[in-house]
Amino acid sequence: MSVQQTSWIYRFPPASWLADYRTSWLGGDAIAGITLAAYAIPVSLAYAGLAGLPPQIGVYGYLLGGIGYALLGSSRQLAVGPTSAISLMIASAVGVLAAGDAIRYGQIASLVAFSVALLCFIAWLFRLSVLVRLISDSILVGFKAGAGLTIIMSQLPSLFGVAGGGHNFFDRAIKLAGQLGDTKPLVLGLGLVATLLLLLGERKLPGRPVGLVVVALSILIASLFGLAKLGVAVTGEIPTGLPALSLPTFGLLEFDDLFPIAAGCLVLAYVEGVSAARSFAAKHGYPLDVRQEFLGLGAANLAAAFGHGYPVAGGLSQSAVNDAAGARTPLALVFCSVTLALCLLFFTGLLTNLPKAVLAAIVFSAVYKLVDIPALMRMWRISRIDFYAAIIALVSVLFLGILQGVLLAAVASIALLLLRASKPNIAFLGRLPGTGRYSDRTRHEGVEPLVGIIAFRPETSLLYVNAETVFETVLAALRASPGIKLVACDLSASPFIDLAGSRMLHDLHGELESRQIAFCIVGAHAQLRDLLQADGLGDKTDSGDWMRTLDSVLGDRTPQPNG
Repeated sequence: MSVQQTSWIYRFPPASWLADYRTSWLGGDAIAGITLAAYAIPVSLAYAGLAGLPPQIGVYGYLLGGIGYALLGSSRQLAVGPTSAISLMIASAVGVLAAGDAIRYGQIASLVAFSVALLCFIAWLFRLSVLVRLISDSILVGFKAGAGLTIIMSQLPSLFGVAGGGHNFFDRAIKLAGQLGDTKPLVLGLGLVATLLLLLGERKLPGRPVGLVVVALSILIASLFGLAKLGVAVTGEIPTGLPALSLPTFGLLEFDDLFPIAAGCLVLAYVEGVSAARSFAAKHGYPLDVRQEFLGLGAANLAAAFGHGYPVAGGLSQSAVNDAAGARTPLALVFCSVTLALCLLFFTGLLTNLPKAVLAAIVFSAVYKLVDIPALMRMWRISRIDFYAAIIALVSVLFLGILQGVLLAAVASIALLLLRASKPNIAFLGRLPGTGRYSDRTRHEGVEPLVGIIAFRPETSLLYVNAETVFETVLAALRASPGIKLVACDLSASPFIDLAGSRMLHDLHGELESRQIAFCIVGAHAQLRDLLQADGLGDKTDSGDWMRTLDSVLGDRTPQPNG
């Protein structure tokens, strides 16, 4: 096999898993696909309503997105379709840009999906998966909690049978409180019963299409008792047939309006999808290519855009359903799409009397777990800085909305990373008794102090964000320790250095030289030695010491105590 063929197969995952496909897997994939379709129908209808789009658009997302991902995605269990967070992001961002025009609204939503696909290809081309992973787990916990609360608040008006409204969590809460006097008891009772059944089904019958059963029962009750005539809002007629494929309408938005929405959807989709895909890859013991996931996600969104859908992503809940039902390969997604296509062709009439309160209950049961209180409490106990980062993300989503919240969360992740890097641990070393080893004096009792010597070890890379901190910390230690004759910098725990770090060492050498204190560097790794030599530090210190251990250098230079 040639290198070109190998590369082609590597970038087209079906060529790999189809070659190893076993006929015994076919039944499991078929059952998983049908089960996933049974899960997807009510969820996709609910999420489309959450996005402010016609209900069939959600089904299109599962039908076309699943096929697109099956062609280029590297996960064998990940299920792709509309998600709650992206649906709410579309509702909040596109609603303003569409200015009340329903046709323009749908066109912009499809254009966003196309833009996500384009950004996915760019991200794959430039290997940007590492940038997306800069968003910390703590930020994600806070973001998901804020998104979950926002989504729940957006669905409460449907549960109470009132109009609702508002632009963010608090605005919606205030408007809902003012409308509680108009609550429709029949709608509220129907929504609460549906929510209870869904939660009980999740606990007692995990992996089963409980949502589909609840939807069927609610349609039956609504039809038999004419609930629509009693003031219960229903979905209404859903068009029969498959989505018509065509290019999205271009030129609807300026780049400045389109890019933030598409970038926010991409960040949400990639982070959530890769997180879910990794868990299933580890469970089933196969490699996951996080860079290839950009192509899988891009293909899914491109297919959705051609079918007039809105952005899709891989989600943990639908993927768990797919996995629990026995999916062995992405062929399960194809079976799911075929099942959904049959439903669109022959069974949409059955969904006419589906109460919207039941769809709200489905959304609630799907997103309440996003508010992970135990994870927030654990952060409070273990790492306050992670807790504060999570709260920043949570509050930003509640106040600003999903789109601005995810972008601010990304900025907060980078800021948190820089904050941590700017305050490194600097170990001031002493000798372990009877050995040639050295350890942090503040962490170990019985460490022998070094007479007339300060030996310090920055336990981080020396970068522009922390160079000044290291410099000031060493000078503070110098002021607190009179009679110092030698300062030794152990770089064995510093894997990387930039020019700012090197300049700091130059400045430290100059400061020590003015005080007639010797300065040496030890334990430097290859990249550090190369940069320090190129930056001229070898002319100021003995570069022969750079590779030596601290003990070997101090043994030659240890000042002798007076007397």
